[in-house]
Amino acid sequence: MRKSRLNVYFDSALSAELEALAARRKLSKSQIVEAALTAFLSPDAADQREAAIVRRLDRLTRAVERLERDVTVGNEALALFVKFWLTTTPPLPDTMRDAARAKGRERYEGFVEALGRGLAKGGTLAKEVSEDLPTKSS
Repeated sequence: MRKSRLNVYFDSALSAELEALAARRKLSKSQIVEAALTAFLSPDAADQREAAIVRRLDRLTRAVERLERDVTVGNEALALFVKFWLTTTPPLPDTMRDAARAKGRERYEGFVEALGRGLAKGGTLAKEVSEDLPTKSS
């Protein structure tokens, strides 16, 4: 097969990269440019890129759907807890409010510290609780 000669101009940095690649692979610069141009012009390459993008988008879509489900479950659990707490907790008499506020601040600070420790470890309470639950086989 007869090949035609083509003179092209490259940026000096790209030319240096091509030179280094040719030396490493022990190929001519023409072989590398020809393979790159063939891959670029190939309709299969475009299809492969599109398929890869579609796979990534599908994976991202599934991840977002899982996150949406998890956030919905978390929001519902929190709302249910707040509703339960508000309906079962009687109001305090005026004489006990200051002590209750002080105890509440103390408990909240403990809660924030425990939350920080748990997040620093990388674990989640949901995983910890699910590990403690008995399995169907036991």
